[in-house]
Amino acid sequence: MNAQSSVWMNFVPLVFLIVIFYLLLIRPQQKQMKERRNMMEALKNGDKVLTTGGIIGVINAIRGDELEMEIAKNVKVTVVKSAVASVLTK
Repeated sequence: MNAQSSVWMNFVPLVFLIVIFYLLLIRPQQKQMKERRNMMEALKNGDKVLTTGGIIGVINAIRGDELEMEIAKNVKVTVVKSAVASVLTK
């Protein structure tokens, strides 16, 4: 009986570490991925966005996974949706 309880006591720190790992790393990352997915789905024409390359522009057209953005007067570029880092206007 005593040997069996010491085996279980050896697993307690391992279980504790797994729980801490989940709470500090996995759960926040899942939340961040969900927020990013929701932002991508909510993109629409007229939104002012910042790309991962640091370019700020206004979305003119959305074609599947690509966006046409106007970055200056009469200057349009096409970028992939995943290049959008954040939406600057709501």
